[in-house]
Amino acid sequence: MVRLKFSIELGYTILDESCDFLFNIHPALTESQHVVSETVTISQPVEQHLFVQKDDGTRWLKIRGNNGPLVVRYDGVVEIRHTVAQPAALEETPMVDLPMDLFCYIYPSRYCESDRFQALANHEFGEMPPGYNRVVAIRDWVNKRTKFTSGSSGASTSALDTLTDHVGVCRDFAHLMIATCRALNMPARFVSGIDYGADPAMGPSDFHAYVEVFLSGRWYLFDPSGVSPTMGLLRLGTGRDAADVSFANIFGAATSAIPVITIEAIEDPQHGLVLPVHQANALSTAGAPESLFTAADEAVDMPSHT
Repeated sequence: MVRLKFSIELGYTILDESCDFLFNIHPALTESQHVVSETVTISQPVEQHLFVQKDDGTRWLKIRGNNGPLVVRYDGVVEIRHTVAQPAALEETPMVDLPMDLFCYIYPSRYCESDRFQALANHEFGEMPPGYNRVVAIRDWVNKRTKFTSGSSGASTSALDTLTDHVGVCRDFAHLMIATCRALNMPARFVSGIDYGADPAMGPSDFHAYVEVFLSGRWYLFDPSGVSPTMGLLRLGTGRDAADVSFANIFGAATSAIPVITIEAIEDPQHGLVLPVHQANALSTAGAPESLFTAADEAVDMPSHT
């Protein structure tokens, strides 16, 4: 089990009389990710409205700030219990067996134009045996052909742009891998969060983006940027791409400061707490979709007609 202590501080100056904000800075609530403690501090006396997305545990904080400076800070401790699987045992899911609520992770989305990747994906990976190793090959392909370069992309950069430019940041690596997986009919989705274990030479801690691919009935973790071990990935939000899980959505006039993020891992072997490290096993921190357990009850065989 991994225990991570972290903080996120966001600073703004509101230029209008008021400004509305929707934040995704709370760790998601999943069967694998447990919040030990948390506090939210807001510099203005505002009402807080917290919402939980039932399907994946993403949490959203909605507030209305007033003119002037606004600082929002989250402090928390989270424990992560990973589901571990042997890579050779993980298989891709045929479309006929895929739960209907996962088809949105096959279709193209704003930043992941998977319909434009079909020829390329089949050329590069179409002859490989389906399964976990094919996903790893896509992850490694994205990592090798893309240079991690801070400031190299913007809010409009898509998977096609990253494919062409060969540079990007973590969200661009994630979009490129997702688009390629979807082009091969593998459900893939975007996860926003923060991470422990990145090289300090990369600079201060920041928000991080990574990928989940659906294999053998469960979502498994992949980080095509290679920034940190998958054991050190902490989930904030889950969506089709970055458009679904921005850490802050601003509705009004406001300027923002650079986020200040800290994270540390707590090691305590006597209580089963270990430091995140790279490993060869497949890891998951998302539960199996409920639809896998209800599909058998809900399915109805239609009569055939000749």
